[in-house]
Amino acid sequence: MAGIIFRSLFNTSLTLNKTNITTIRSINIGAVYYAARKGTRAKARAKKVKVEITKVGFIPHNQRGKNKDTKIHVNKHLDDSNKQISKDDVYPMRYYRWVVYTAEEAVLAHKETHHPTMYNVPDALVFAQVELNMEAVKKNRYIDNFSRLTLLPRIFPRDEERTILAFCKGPELIKQVAEAGATTAGSTELVKKIQEGSLKLSDYDYVIAHPNILTELVPIRGLMKRRFPSPNNGTLDANICDLVKKFAAGVQYRVVKDEHQQNFGSVEVPVGRLDMDAQHIVENVDALLKDIQSARPKREGLFITRCFITSPPSSEKLKIDPFVHVDRTLSKEVQEDSDDEDEAVAARS
Repeated sequence: MAGIIFRSLFNTSLTLNKTNITTIRSINIGAVYYAARKGTRAKARAKKVKVEITKVGFIPHNQRGKNKDTKIHVNKHLDDSNKQISKDDVYPMRYYRWVVYTAEEAVLAHKETHHPTMYNVPDALVFAQVELNMEAVKKNRYIDNFSRLTLLPRIFPRDEERTILAFCKGPELIKQVAEAGATTAGSTELVKKIQEGSLKLSDYDYVIAHPNILTELVPIRGLMKRRFPSPNNGTLDANICDLVKKFAAGVQYRVVKDEHQQNFGSVEVPVGRLDMDAQHIVENVDALLKDIQSARPKREGLFITRCFITSPPSSEKLKIDPFVHVDRTLSKEVQEDSDDEDEAVAARS
């Protein structure tokens, strides 16, 4: 009897557990079914969205998978002395040396190409492209970018106007300075106008002065800041008329180092127009190269490495020999003087 009762109780407990399990399973299965239906709806919506496929052009096999940012930097100090000289008039320049012209021959060649029957720009500007070795005296040191202003012997018209503010005393001197090319020339009355605000320094490209008025410019020194005339930046000189001519007609250029090769610098400077006499342009090229050479460091080796004569819109670059106009290397006396100066500086420090 007891066994029968025990079996009946055991069966009832099993049936209760089964009902609970089925109810729990039904709840869980409902959530899964809902998620499945939701996923299928999302997939159906995604199929309706149009995907734009961008076509990529043909890529050669040797360039596939390469990083576009990586670039191969080639040494820009080109030396073609190991190449042979061409014996023909027409030849691939990559296999032979550049033809070296004189400055006069290069100018005359550009005059031919700019004839009315070709480019038809007989008064085009002529530029001198100069390449430099920016190594300093000490190893692994390089010259910083520098700017210079030089007055070429043969003045030529350019597509720029410069405004000059000149301070000096005396009516006669003020008249001479105005005739030399100064935009505005005056004395203490200009100082008062600047203090009042009726005259703005920002309207002028250059501010120069005579030493006889320097003390009266002290009240506006805070307004002038770095533009205050001084002999260091070449804006203070007793011969102010020549200074005005230099800033009015001089050529300003800036030598810039290459971003990836710090020992390579270059500059492009206008030296004349094609309607000028060729010999006059040669004189300007000579003066420019000498001015650039004056900034060279006192070390062995070349400072000016190459020079080209160009004249847009022509893309032709005619190489000239810069060492016809400047010395190739420094003399031993100058190098010894520089060594003595370095020793003296080291002893002081």
